[in-house]
Amino acid sequence: MKNQTNPSQQTLRGVRVLVGRAAHQAGALSAALQALGAEVIEIPFIEIRPPASFTPIDAALKNIADYQWLILTSVNGVVALWKRMEKLGLSSGVLRHLKVAAIGPATKKAMEAQGVAVDIMPKEYVAESVVSSMQDLVPGKRVLLVRAKVARDVIPRELRTVGANVDVVEAYETVVPIESREKLKSLFGNSNASPHFITFTSSSSVRNFVALLGDDLRNQGHKKLPGHQIMRFASIGPVTSATLRELNLPVDIEAAEYTIPGLVAAIAKAVATKPVHT
Repeated sequence: MKNQTNPSQQTLRGVRVLVGRAAHQAGALSAALQALGAEVIEIPFIEIRPPASFTPIDAALKNIADYQWLILTSVNGVVALWKRMEKLGLSSGVLRHLKVAAIGPATKKAMEAQGVAVDIMPKEYVAESVVSSMQDLVPGKRVLLVRAKVARDVIPRELRTVGANVDVVEAYETVVPIESREKLKSLFGNSNASPHFITFTSSSSVRNFVALLGDDLRNQGHKKLPGHQIMRFASIGPVTSATLRELNLPVDIEAAEYTIPGLVAAIAKAVATKPVHT
């Protein structure tokens, strides 16, 4: 189907954008960029895999009646949670007694699609805001946090300090998709095809990007990449930006709203302010 966007709205025409989301999740970001005329290059920096063991999450679900709160920090977490519930023969009804917190609108939407109401979604879609939204509500409560294997410990640490009993279960893990290494090297080996923007939607995507491109990038930053003069690094929010800086990479753009639409809007604004040179 041809793009139905009005030509006058093609604010990203002629702009090449590298999308590094996991293959099954790239669609929303890619479609939003393409609707504005961008040329999207999809090379995943992340692959989502099941955890090494399902025992912890299965045990938590079998004892879900003992919890008062459930926290989800990603759509991946929601998807993984539901797969285990289906495997165990559990319906959404077993969650009905819980208060539910979702870190942002996409996670909230994913929960609601399963028929589960979300009680808390913080104004800013980061762990610190989840904590500030919940800290007066959870003292003495049992809290189940469903998340990735590798994640920041802000939520469990801070909620425990106010007296919550927090159990953390790994629902999935993010790994480096090795097959992306040659694709990235080929892309950056051709300065005429280098992207004008590289998008990062999580700290994992930053770390994996660096892992894929090796020690030279880790030590020398983006200046090691051919065509680096035209490339701008676009971050979905402050946590991702902090990881970019930690790994010696620039933060040229940071979304004002920490969502996919917010990231697309930030790129469009950046192009309007400083057009790309093709």
